[in-house]
Amino acid sequence: MNQHPYPRVQHHGAVNGVTGSCHQLWITPTDSLLIDCGLFQGAETSGAGAGQDQLAIEFPLDSVHALLLTHVHVDHVGRLPWLLAAGFDQAVHATDASALLLPAVLEDAFRVGVRPDAALASRYVAAVSALLQGHAYGQWVNLITRDDLTCRMRFQPAGHILGSAYAEIDIDYPPEQRSQRVVFSGDLGAAGAPLLEPPQPPERADLLILESTYGDRLHEDRATRRARLQQVLEQALADGGTVIVPAFSIGRTQELLYELEGIMHDNPEWQQIPVILDAPLAGRFTALYRELRQSWNAEGQARLAAGRRPLGFDQLLKVQTHAQHQRMLNRLVSTRQPAVVITGSGMCNAGRVVNYLKAMLGDVRHNVVFVGYQAKGTPGHAIQQYGPAGGYVELDGQRYTIRAGVHSLGGYSAHADQAGLIAFVRDIPVAPREVRLVHGDAAAKAELAAQLRADAKAHDRSPNVVIAD
Repeated sequence: MNQHPYPRVQHHGAVNGVTGSCHQLWITPTDSLLIDCGLFQGAETSGAGAGQDQLAIEFPLDSVHALLLTHVHVDHVGRLPWLLAAGFDQAVHATDASALLLPAVLEDAFRVGVRPDAALASRYVAAVSALLQGHAYGQWVNLITRDDLTCRMRFQPAGHILGSAYAEIDIDYPPEQRSQRVVFSGDLGAAGAPLLEPPQPPERADLLILESTYGDRLHEDRATRRARLQQVLEQALADGGTVIVPAFSIGRTQELLYELEGIMHDNPEWQQIPVILDAPLAGRFTALYRELRQSWNAEGQARLAAGRRPLGFDQLLKVQTHAQHQRMLNRLVSTRQPAVVITGSGMCNAGRVVNYLKAMLGDVRHNVVFVGYQAKGTPGHAIQQYGPAGGYVELDGQRYTIRAGVHSLGGYSAHADQAGLIAFVRDIPVAPREVRLVHGDAAAKAELAAQLRADAKAHDRSPNVVIAD
């Protein structure tokens, strides 16, 4: 056990669930860092629990030297407006790719979740951009340099979405001749994901703050998930229906496009099926992914070298305006043309996907395919849970019976599964003094904790695994 009171971590989110990531690393009683500052979503936006239903920043900021962003999903960055409103004016550190993606994420989140005011959103984004510093992976950045304390950090690839990282923070206490490395995992990516390499564990971690989203389950392998996706497409082709894929604009959408391009490349007869990207923000991020293609993995590079366009193939149709969206929706409802629609939001709690669901859930010709985590309390979770039994879901206060097919493809998750999380810890050369689990439901954290302890014992290691509170 650590005999020193610092460093220690205080959690302001992602403790009792999987959203609202925000952690404060206390280095001394008067020096700290923030790691992420995200929105709560789904059932985590209400009810009992520390920090839930709280958008305001209710902790003092006078000790905070910097904010480190592991990636740009809104459950990790969405509370920045409230952070700035609370007076935060220190540096915001991210990877180079995240720094490129962040302004578009913040502008959209502000206009949807705060106020639909373009000018105000632009001023807010400009205020964040003035504080934002982008860094290459592996680049050490000095955060505190004093005679009694030094602190530096670097980002390492997390394989979750483009630009995602885990943060390594080195702290030296010269008077005590003591050093500590604290690692925040952020969200770790799944093995075998398209476009990005899986994360490699750190060379050292005295304290590891580890996500546990899928700590209680294993993903399908890539061949299995592709085969299942292909089966759904075959069903749609036979039924003359639409496959609705609720997907987040960053990461999941691009992986799906990549996989669909591969399926259609290998099955020329399916090239009659349009793939409709009805999500303007996702279109913007897909263009940025193409700009950042030098960051793709070897498989993605090989497709490009072969003259293929994994994120811009011929069957891909992009819907921009609301009028175009309405025309496309009416066309798909009134005809028997099979199609794949990728649209947001990923948990079906907002955005254009709600219109597709209202129009199509009651028709057996259509299918809904979930490829990501559905937080409790969201319509996506309700459809996933009750749809296979012919249940219903409430959308905008109205009940809709679910007759469409409902499928969940766990292999497309952008999060590491239980095996990936265990391997990440096991492959750290020296076992961490403490592994603290965050960002997961209670069952996922409990199961992962048990499996981490068992794996450590089997490999003659003894990290102290605790569940954050």
